[in-house]
Amino acid sequence: MTTKATTRRSFTDEFKREAVSLLASSGRPLTRIAKELGIQPSMLRSWRGAVNGQKVASAGGSASAAAPSAEQAEIRQLRRELERVQMERDILKKAVGIFSGPPR
Repeated sequence: MTTKATTRRSFTDEFKREAVSLLASSGRPLTRIAKELGIQPSMLRSWRGAVNGQKVASAGGSASAAAPSAEQAEIRQLRRELERVQMERDILKKAVGIFSGPPR
């Protein structure tokens, strides 16, 4: 049996903060962002928890400061919906191209 020698990758604090910032601002799913960055979703999830924990602590422990406003929640929901509709549109465009092609 051969074993593969694995080296543990390390990431800077700046990279972690930027990844969490991208996750928060983009409105895209965590799994997609993790895949784009080449990391495991669980890793990004733990970074998000660490960064959010620091933000809550630095905000003086105020629970209302950490809770998203209704406007932010609506924006997040609308972004997800827009992304889904755009994906559906792209699928339909491809289907039209496939079915309207010359007969075989």
